[in-house]
Parts: sequence; C-alpha cells; structure tokens
Amino acid sequence: MERREFLKYMGASSVVLGLTSNLWAGGSKRCKEEVCREAWTKLCDYRIKEAAYAYVHPQKRLPNVFLYGDSISIGYTLKVREQLQGKANVFRTYRNGGATQNFIPGMEKMKKAMFQPYLKNGWDFKWDVIHFNVGLHDLKYMSKGKLDKENGKQVSSIEGYKEKLDEICTYLMKEFPTATLIFATTTPVPQGAAGRLAGDSVKYNKAALDVLAKYPSIMINDLYAFTKPNFNEWCIEPGNVHYNETGKKAQGKEVARIIAENLYN
Repeated sequence: MERREFLKYMGASSVVLGLTSNLWAGGSKRCKEEVCREAWTKLCDYRIKEAAYAYVHPQKRLPNVFLYGDSISIGYTLKVREQLQGKANVFRTYRNGGATQNFIPGMEKMKKAMFQPYLKNGWDFKWDVIHFNVGLHDLKYMSKGKLDKENGKQVSSIEGYKEKLDEICTYLMKEFPTATLIFATTTPVPQGAAGRLAGDSVKYNKAALDVLAKYPSIMINDLYAFTKPNFNEWCIEPGNVHYNETGKKAQGKEVARIIAENLYN
C-alpha cells in the first residue's frame, strides 16, 4: 500500500474508531442512568408514582442535596427542587422517614441500593448538603398499628428521642464528613391532632436542641418557628399536622433558601 493510500486508510479508520468510542461512551452513560433508575424504582416501590419520588439523575457540575424527613418533607420536596433548579441536584429519601429508629437503617439501605460499590455502575458522588428532620413520628401515640393518644404508647420518650438523635448526628458526621448538615425543627402539633398531643413539638424540639448543642457544626433550620404563625392558614384542616399547597410551597421556599445559602460552604 502506497504512503498516500495508507494515510487515507488510517484517517478513515480513526474516524470510525472515534465514532465507535463516542457511541460506546454514550451507551455507557445511558446504561448507568438506566441501572440507577431501575434500582431507584425498585427501592421506592409503590411510592414511585408520587412526584416527590421521581428519579433524579445527578448532573456532575451541580452540588448534591439530600432531604430526609417524614410526610412534611414529602410535601415540600417539589418546591425545593423547583427553587434550586440549575443550582443543585435535589434528592430525597426513598420513603417517609418516620421516627428516629428508622433513620440509620434507612440511610444504610439507600446506600447499598443506589451507591457504588454495592450497585455496579451506581451513584458515585458525595452529599454536599443533608437537610434532615425526625420528631413528628417519635412523639405520636400508637396502639395496634393505629394512632391512638388515649390508649396508645408514645413511639419515643423524650430521653429515647435524644438518645437516637445523638446516634444520628454521630452517624452523619462520621459517614459524611464533608457534607453541610442542617437539622429542621419539627413543625407544630395542633389541638385535636390524631394520635398526637398539642405542644409536644415544642418539647421534642427543645430536646433536639439540647442534643445538637453537642454538634455546633450542624445548622438549625427552625421550621417550627417559621410555620407556627401561619399554621391556621397553611394547615389542611383544623387538627391536622399536614399542610395545604400554600403551606407546602412556603416551607419549600424556606428550606431551599437555607440550603442555597450553604451550597458552597
């Protein structure tokens, strides 16, 4: 083969190899997203139908934010995502976070379901901000699997709550040493709430602050103080601990504001 023909051949081969390489890289990227999406769908189970649990695939150029909480956090998740669009990848835990006893097992289950090396080709990033809350499910009274403040037993005593929250803080600081941690206080419990006593949020928030005093690097988002003056306007109905669209959006904006201030700390 003459030199000119050889060079022409090599040039064509390089183009083909380049195209093949690009296609392979693209295919690999799609494969990773597909693997993670399938794993997330399986992890969420029936909850995947709810918008708050929609799969989020991380954009590498953006910081990664994790929301952990109960149904109150489920309510404001979408607004937080909307507010931080283009500024951060906003994820949430795969279910209702529940009481303090569920926190560490839930975090470990999510890690093993979604992250490398447990999930081949899974997530391989680190959390930049973790915004978390536990409390509303600790202070409730249960009997035979139902809310019952007359005959039920409280899920966590004040001392039990403090002990578990201390374990959570230790766990977070050990597992995610570079993440900014933000604890949100528990929102109000009104008069007439099913399975809960009015005023217990105040008691459990005080207990939480006693624990967090040992961890000065953990920031406080006083969502209780933010919500309390507007509770009657924002609640779904009298005696309900949950919020209407106005309340969810307002809480979401506040959570997003505080997170945005700490994205690059």
